[in-house]
Amino acid sequence: MTAEVVAQEETQTAEVVAAKVEKVVEGDDVEPKESMDELKPKTVEKSSSYKEESNFLSDLKEFERKALNELKSKLEEAILENTLFEKEKKEASTVAEEKKDGEESEKPVKEEEKSVGVVEKDVSLWGVSLFPSKGGEGLDVVLLKFLRAREFKVNDAFEMLKKTLKWRRESKIDSVLDEEFCSDLASAAYMNGVDHEGHPVCYNIFGVFDNEELYQKTFGTEEKRNEFLRWRFQVMEKGIQKLNLKPGGVSSLLQINDLKNSPGPSKKELRIATKLTVAMLQDNYPEMVAKNIFINVPFWYYALNALLSPFLTQRTKSKFVVARPAKVTETLVKYIPIEEIPVQYGGFKRENDSEFSAQDGAVSELILKAGSTATIEIPALEVGNTLCWDLTVMGWEVSYKEEFVPTDEGSYTVIVQKGKKMGPQEGPIRNTFRNNEPGKVILTIENTSNKKKRVMYRYKANKSSF
Repeated sequence: MTAEVVAQEETQTAEVVAAKVEKVVEGDDVEPKESMDELKPKTVEKSSSYKEESNFLSDLKEFERKALNELKSKLEEAILENTLFEKEKKEASTVAEEKKDGEESEKPVKEEEKSVGVVEKDVSLWGVSLFPSKGGEGLDVVLLKFLRAREFKVNDAFEMLKKTLKWRRESKIDSVLDEEFCSDLASAAYMNGVDHEGHPVCYNIFGVFDNEELYQKTFGTEEKRNEFLRWRFQVMEKGIQKLNLKPGGVSSLLQINDLKNSPGPSKKELRIATKLTVAMLQDNYPEMVAKNIFINVPFWYYALNALLSPFLTQRTKSKFVVARPAKVTETLVKYIPIEEIPVQYGGFKRENDSEFSAQDGAVSELILKAGSTATIEIPALEVGNTLCWDLTVMGWEVSYKEEFVPTDEGSYTVIVQKGKKMGPQEGPIRNTFRNNEPGKVILTIENTSNKKKRVMYRYKANKSSF
């Protein structure tokens, strides 16, 4: 399920990998300088932390354009000369030679010879025609993926493309979308939302394989492992269907790999399946992943990463982000809007949400200094409205309470939620309150830790129907 689970070109020890990861990608960024505006709420802006490389010809460097044109020429020549699938041509010739004796075999021989002579111009990959003379919009995008995966070495990229096409044909990958697999696997990987840059997000949930019955059903035999692989290819193909393989379009996915409760590397069958998946996806789906984020990472991950690191390239390594349990939300929000992050990962997205929709108000945030207190006021001026709000604090370790304060000074304050300490294990808060008189709901967050906290929230008022 996780081809992308490992990746580094040089062999490193587990300790070195761990040190690098913890320093670079676990949210240990330099904290912003303090300012007088820190406690003022502000609208969350989209991050531009990473972008895909441009596929427009005008943005390519001279050597990149030259390599792309050279690859197109090689591809067109191979298609016109019927050498794109060399092995198939050779096999057909061998069959013809073996069957040249005897009248019964004359007809099959002629059919084989005829099929070899047909120029196959409708070769395509992910719905994009690979015949350069057709001038399809997506051809440059697809070919640049293979070129980038091979550092713009044209011959290497061409061989990679040919092997991918051969593999897809022999494995009948174009029909994998129509196949049905074990329904239990649906919870192991699924598409959900988009990131700041519009990349579709694929969640891979390894913890489901902690169930011994499902584990054996998935990895118990070589046949089952091969079926698992094919299912993983289907997941990738479904994700690619959501892409726009044209210059300027979003042409890669964001992968989230949740290792919580995942069986460790001591599980031989899982280790075998992982190696196979790594090899197959890396070889046949180049540059289809913009970022690979690993969350809830246990210590054994570093050892596994060091063990398998020689199999992947430096380019793939640069796309890796790793976060331990305490840093999950803080890491994900750098890449995905909080309203697109599922609630189990600290975000505001809930299945079949009846309170908030994609069109409901923007998310706001504030920075809370160590030892300080902030309040968020939700106006409730119209009587009978139902107020609803979401709130999360990166890392929590704060005291939190909710109360309704009437506009009429003679009325009593209503406690919506009693004050309590909130630890790192807390998930996002969602609460509602229906006001019977004008006033405001006040959310109070006291930072009891010695670190700054990032608070994110949103609210809305549902008007009464009577």
